[in-house]
Amino acid sequence: MMTAPGLILFYGGLVRRKNVLSTMAHSLILMAIVSTLWMVYGYSMAFGKGNAFCGNPFQYFLLRGVGSAPNPDYAPTVPQQSFMLFQMMFAIITPALISGAIAERIKFRAYVLFTVLWVTIVYFPLCHMVWGTGGLFNWALGGRYPVLDFAGGTVVHVSSGTSALVCALVLGKRVGFPHEPMLPHNVVLSLIGAGLLWVGWFGFNAGSAGNAGALATNAFAATHFSAAAAALGWAVAEWKLKGKPSVLGIVSGMVAGLATITPASGFV
Repeated sequence: MMTAPGLILFYGGLVRRKNVLSTMAHSLILMAIVSTLWMVYGYSMAFGKGNAFCGNPFQYFLLRGVGSAPNPDYAPTVPQQSFMLFQMMFAIITPALISGAIAERIKFRAYVLFTVLWVTIVYFPLCHMVWGTGGLFNWALGGRYPVLDFAGGTVVHVSSGTSALVCALVLGKRVGFPHEPMLPHNVVLSLIGAGLLWVGWFGFNAGSAGNAGALATNAFAATHFSAAAAALGWAVAEWKLKGKPSVLGIVSGMVAGLATITPASGFV
């Protein structure tokens, strides 16, 4: 859960002072919106038994039947309710990644409507296709076109990255860009947020093993060393190109390393 406040601080520090609260509110409101939708029908659409594209939205409607008994298809060693909450955080963080691409250029109510529609039409079905029973791309449960996605490379990063690009193209440039300086208002906030992201990412990647065993340890190690190597690589690149590294560059490398290793963290 540390990744959500991490993104709030990370994005909040990167925008101009006049837009700090609205940008942070975008990430904050997702906790409420997506959690509610996940409870009502989202978990059921993602992990209920349906067809290759979407789960049955009524199987776990209002979390009916989601209790202390494990779900053997997904996490046989933990209560299904724990698995449901763990997956809910993926659902929350994914549209939050999109908000970074549309910061300072969208009204709050428009973003709320976009979030409701996006998670319902894009995220919940895609989550089922990659991770759900009978899903089209599920590598572990017999999907027709298996995709190796251990902790969210397709479900989280490809979906949010593609959507962020489309949103940025549709909304266009910020007013005044590139003629007016638009420097981050508080890099310290972004640095604190990045620290929370680095720690919180261990929960996502290692936790996707579903237990505290060798697989979780492998994902933990791969995640940490990928982030460290990417941060160092970005710093060295800036050193050679600009004469000195920057804090924002090192942070960018770190986040890139975390995102890149996510789908493969359990396989390398």
